[in-house]
Amino acid sequence: MQERDQSFGIQMLSVQPDTKPKGCAGCNRKIKDRYLLKALDKYWHEDCLKCACCDCRLGEVGSTLYTKANLILCRRDYLRLFGVTGNCAACSKLIPAFEMVMRAKDNVYHLDCFACQLCNQRFCVGDKFFLKNNMILCQTDYEEGVMKDGFTPQVR
Repeated sequence: MQERDQSFGIQMLSVQPDTKPKGCAGCNRKIKDRYLLKALDKYWHEDCLKCACCDCRLGEVGSTLYTKANLILCRRDYLRLFGVTGNCAACSKLIPAFEMVMRAKDNVYHLDCFACQLCNQRFCVGDKFFLKNNMILCQTDYEEGVMKDGFTPQVR
């Protein structure tokens, strides 16, 4: 049977003073703190729910944890260890699995590489760009190409 990658939510709950203390899945001691974490259907001290690699407190870095190979991991370490990497369509260099990217059709780009391939103008979120023969173009270069060549790239 093949193991599946899984992500799970983390809930922070306030401990009600009149309830019986719950046992921590990390240290097996009673949780007497004001808050506790619930993850993987178990209860945890805030200090006990940590990434197996970097030791960061998972309740502080987000609301999701990842499990694989009996490890509890933060998103960054999960992607670093098990994520799929690829190459940038512009510079051909490797893109680490945890790095933010831009996508255009089937192509993936480093954020710094996502620019017009004729004038090198960088794009911001929401900017219009065009694809011609798998080339990213700004609106100016696209319009000049339409006037000159009559091509019609795909607008994004």
